Amino acid sequence: MHEKHVTVRFCETDALGHVNNTSYFIYLEDARIEFFKSLGYKMKANKWNFILASTKCDFLNQGYFNQDLKITTLVTKIGTKSFHLMHDIQCAQTGQQIAKGNEVIVYFDFEEQISKQIPLELAKSLEEHLSLV
Repeated sequence: MHEKHVTVRFCETDALGHVNNTSYFIYLEDARIEFFKSLGYKMKANKWNFILASTKCDFLNQGYFNQDLKITTLVTKIGTKSFHLMHDIQCAQTGQQIAKGNEVIVYFDFEEQISKQIPLELAKSLEEHLSLV
């Protein structure tokens, strides 16, 4: 399990005073990139091998400005060319679940513009975070 904290900025809220639904996808991207970094992948466009095939977010409770959110990331499935991530977003102070997200990530060769088999080293790293939820 990988964990990341974000503090809700004022610009991420809407006229109703809570976190705008589009902001959660930014939080999921942040958590996903930090997860990849923890596996040893750096943010270099010429060496990036991941493409987002699908993303979903369920909004369970409202989040607010200046709230500390804890985002946990787990791997829920590993295929030959793709893997699934699950994110849980909670209020860090109370533990209340705010949202949950799911993603399908494809291992991709941008030069050839095709999906490729997940390298063995990456598959092993992903297995360390595998959770059958």
